[in-house]
Amino acid sequence: MIKNLSSYPKENQQNRGSVEFQILNFTNKIYILTSHLKLHKKDYLSQKGLRKILGKRQRLLAYFSKKNKRIYNELISKLEIRDTKTY
Repeated sequence: MIKNLSSYPKENQQNRGSVEFQILNFTNKIYILTSHLKLHKKDYLSQKGLRKILGKRQRLLAYFSKKNKRIYNELISKLEIRDTKTY
């Protein structure tokens, strides 16, 4: 889980509406939900919430890859996210 937000630039900490911060926030929520679902395998509402968050993060990543490819590549390498194919 990525709790240390101090490694991120100060401008993104103050701008909580930025795409980078939203992707970071969704990634933290995904890590929390996946660890929860490892213990509670039949928690279907949490599974549904996880799928929603994954979709939102995927859409944000697709938008961000088109907007700024260099920073996008740095972000996915820091967060250890696989690069998705966007068409």
